[in-house]
Amino acid sequence: MDKEHILLEIKRTSKENGDKPLGTARFEKETGIKTSDWYGRYWSRWNDAIKEAGYSPNVMQSAYDNDFLMQKITELIQEIGHFPTTSERRLKAFQDKSFPSHNTFDRFGKRPDFVLAVLEYCETHDVADTVVAACQVAVENSTPRESQETAADIAADAEEFGFVYLMKSGKHYKIGRSKSAEKREFELKIQLPEKLDLVHKIKTDDPVGVEKYWHDRFKDKRRGGEWFELSFSDVKAFRRRKFM
Repeated sequence: MDKEHILLEIKRTSKENGDKPLGTARFEKETGIKTSDWYGRYWSRWNDAIKEAGYSPNVMQSAYDNDFLMQKITELIQEIGHFPTTSERRLKAFQDKSFPSHNTFDRFGKRPDFVLAVLEYCETHDVADTVVAACQVAVENSTPRESQETAADIAADAEEFGFVYLMKSGKHYKIGRSKSAEKREFELKIQLPEKLDLVHKIKTDDPVGVEKYWHDRFKDKRRGGEWFELSFSDVKAFRRRKFM
């Protein structure tokens, strides 16, 4: 593995991450460059590689305090109109880098305990009535037998599980969602006069949200419906994702 290539990938992924260098695990996932490709060959620490690429070393973030987490979750409740599922928190964290990782909220316990904790927070803070109402609905929908966060959550996630696919026909690309990307490819091949190829598929527990993300990202390149005129770098960005 060439040192210059690694440095270029550090710069590229940092730029895509808001000029913040990735940690080693995420860097390997995004680029395929393993720790063994650089450790002991070019650098003895990852921060040394980051410095050589022109960035400040990563600093461990301090743990979020409870009030900050409560503020973020109540803002999300107000945004979507109901108490969020795990997959909705995950998607929000992916779309908004200021939103904590979905599993950060695990400190509040399983879903029923989490809902009650948010309600307690609402009693002592200036929170919209719609947020309180959404939490009360979530409490009413819980039963004593639901001691695990999410029998309902898991069922909902399983029901929504599928793929967001990228297919090519001629010079245009189609971004859509389906329970089976291969089945959808077969259906479209029957309908289209030009050759159609499945380029890549992203496994996801939120097909609707992930499809919307890619449609919004490439909205300036839309050529009608779900068809887009994408560049090589656009396709490469889509293919880097295995799961969202």
